[in-house]
Amino acid sequence: MRFSITEQAGITAVKRVFRISHFVAAKFFVDLLLWLAAAPLAFALRVDNIAKYAPAIYFYTLASAPIKLGLLWLNDLHKQAWRRVGMYDFYALLRAVGVYSAIMISLAWLWRIFHVSRSSLAMPRSVPFIEALLSILLLGGVRFLGRWWNETRARWDARRRPLRRVLLVGAGEAGAMMAREMRRHPEMGLSPIAFLDDDPTKRGTKILGVPVVGALGDLPKAVRDLKPDEVLICMPSASGDTIRRIIESCQKEGVAYRTIPALYEILSGEVLIQQIREVRLEDLLRREPVRLDLDSIASYLGGKTVLVTGAGGSIGSEIVRQVIKFRPRLLVLLGRGENSLYQIEKEIKFEWPELNYRVVVADVRDYERLRLVFRRLKPQIVFHAAAHKHVPLMEINPEEAVINNIFGTRNVVRVAEEFGVERLVNISTDKAVNPTSVMGASKRAAEFVVQAAAARASDGRAFVSVRFGNVLGSRGSVVPLFQEQIRRGGPVTVTHPEIRRYFMTIPEAAQLVLQAGGLGDNGAVYVLDMGEPIKIADLARDLIRLSGFSEDEIPIVFTRLRPGEKLYEELLTAEEGVVLSRHEKIFVARTAPVDEKWLEEHLELLYQAARSGDGRRIREILQLMIPTYHPWMPGVSEE
Repeated sequence: MRFSITEQAGITAVKRVFRISHFVAAKFFVDLLLWLAAAPLAFALRVDNIAKYAPAIYFYTLASAPIKLGLLWLNDLHKQAWRRVGMYDFYALLRAVGVYSAIMISLAWLWRIFHVSRSSLAMPRSVPFIEALLSILLLGGVRFLGRWWNETRARWDARRRPLRRVLLVGAGEAGAMMAREMRRHPEMGLSPIAFLDDDPTKRGTKILGVPVVGALGDLPKAVRDLKPDEVLICMPSASGDTIRRIIESCQKEGVAYRTIPALYEILSGEVLIQQIREVRLEDLLRREPVRLDLDSIASYLGGKTVLVTGAGGSIGSEIVRQVIKFRPRLLVLLGRGENSLYQIEKEIKFEWPELNYRVVVADVRDYERLRLVFRRLKPQIVFHAAAHKHVPLMEINPEEAVINNIFGTRNVVRVAEEFGVERLVNISTDKAVNPTSVMGASKRAAEFVVQAAAARASDGRAFVSVRFGNVLGSRGSVVPLFQEQIRRGGPVTVTHPEIRRYFMTIPEAAQLVLQAGGLGDNGAVYVLDMGEPIKIADLARDLIRLSGFSEDEIPIVFTRLRPGEKLYEELLTAEEGVVLSRHEKIFVARTAPVDEKWLEEHLELLYQAARSGDGRRIREILQLMIPTYHPWMPGVSEE
């Protein structure tokens, strides 16, 4: 009989389940037999004449069997992976044995009260105490024997291939975790040989048997003396300048280098060997790590229905990833790009299979479609990240920037008001400040739309905007362009030697957006602390260096500013200024109130100009709305 591919897959899955079930059952009976054996062993250790106590041993062992069987099952001890057993598993074992011992000690006292001590079932009261210790030794011993055998076998396998000698830079908690992980996973082929750390109290000590041989400045000498195969940077909170100095030393000494993620990438604080990766550009731009008020975020996201527009984009998809960690009741991913939505859905299915989510293909420009989605799913929190953001493309397609960025935002805001959304967070940009581009001006007008809705909002609801700069690695950003140019052999093109931009990493930006939403100041325009602006030319040099080239091999060529671009971006207008918020990395711009009638009149004019495709008229109306907007006009030189 021949089976189809689907039937064969089903048969294979059933066989695998039976193999797993047999293995789990075997572990269950081993645990039960070992735990039952603890009782006669306890009697043997306690009494001299074991034959005299034979009836008591039989009775005690049989009477305790149902209790042990139940505790094994209730505590899932049979499901523990003996090859990977750890402290959590040991706590579960202690809990089960502790409950059992409390029951048996109580029964021993009752035994004595009812004068059974002189009968053939007499039992010393110390037996349950001795049995508890033996139970921990037997049940714990078989688990750690399984782990020892697994790690020993892995070490034997690892000896068949050469180990890479690793010099660890940073002897803090992360460095210690990484050394421990290397010892626990010899199959990864990594062996820690020494630490470097600037803390003088650690100098000359050993951490998990690995010596601390010097400070970070001693890296060249340590590389020459110890001859490591690679350097691993174990400093998740180190600044970009520190990372850059370490990399420059490694490149001069000709040794490979890798790193572990920054703190904002490791919310749990746990560092695993699988997280070792190549040094990226964002590592060279690290600032002081973002400290989130997790309680305030969890309080407004946990158990709620959260909708993210533009959920397939680089910012929207990262907001989705961050929201998941706060356990929403339902997460709605809304976007018009089916391929990008498909990609984030695949990731969710693999990483968070238990998540309750919906994927909605919809366009924010379609008002009736949005109403249908909001009516059916009833979102309580909305993150609006759907927008056109490419400056030069929007200069030659201004009507698209207006329809998508302004009227798409107005559609989202209107349905949010209609269906009782508690909080709406609009993602804005530094290009909205003193804009020179249609894209920037359209985002400033979108802020007006959100402010007007905030003025109408009832108590307990909040409509806010969050303004930040460029995001490293996002679609359309400069970094992927530079990487592609480097892959092609250069040159790397930079528009101007002095052009500067604010930069954030995608996770950092998404986390601060969530935090801003938690502040809940209705009508606020939040400004994220972006640190100091960075020269794009310096960014290009760092990328060339990280790719293993020099500027002689991959030259930098300066072109000219593109339509709508300016040398420096700003996060505030001269009139705004900021006030402090409850979070150190988030400020509130002092924006002027928006007159709703004035706004609607100008939006109507904008809509008519956009529908007729009149780019010059669009710019004129935007300039009326935003006096600080200085447009680049087609056919007019930007020199």
